[in-house]
Amino acid sequence: MKTHKVNYKLISFIVGFLVWLSATVLFRVAGHYFFIVDNALAMAVLYVILIPTLGLISTSVFNKLNLNNLESIKSAAIMVLPGMLLDTVCIQFFENLFPNMPETYSKTFASWLMFAYSIVLIFGLLRKKQKNGN
Repeated sequence: MKTHKVNYKLISFIVGFLVWLSATVLFRVAGHYFFIVDNALAMAVLYVILIPTLGLISTSVFNKLNLNNLESIKSAAIMVLPGMLLDTVCIQFFENLFPNMPETYSKTFASWLMFAYSIVLIFGLLRKKQKNGN
C-alpha cells in the first residue's frame, strides 16, 4: 500500500500555506528592511534567492513523499494555490496589510509573488524521473 500517496495533496497544501504564512508575516513585520523597490541590487537578490529557496522546499516535498513526475506537478500546483488565493487579498489591501511599505510597492510585490509561484511550478514540471521507477 502506498500510504505516502494518500496524503501528498494535503501535505502539499499545508506546506504551501505555511510558506505563504511565514512570508506574509515576515513582510508585514520587516518588509521595509529588505523589500526596497528603489534598490536594484536588493531586488535582484530577492528575485534570485527565490530560485534555490523555493526549489529546495518544493523538491524536498517531492522527494520526502516519493512523488513521481505527475504527482510532483500536482503537488507543485497544490502548493501554490493557498498563496495565490490569499495573495489576491494581500495585494488588494496592500496598504492595510503591509503598513510598513509604501502602497507604490504593491506592483513590484505582485510581480515578485508571480515569480515565486512560477518557480515552484517549474520545479514540479521539470522533475526528473526517480531511480526507483517513479
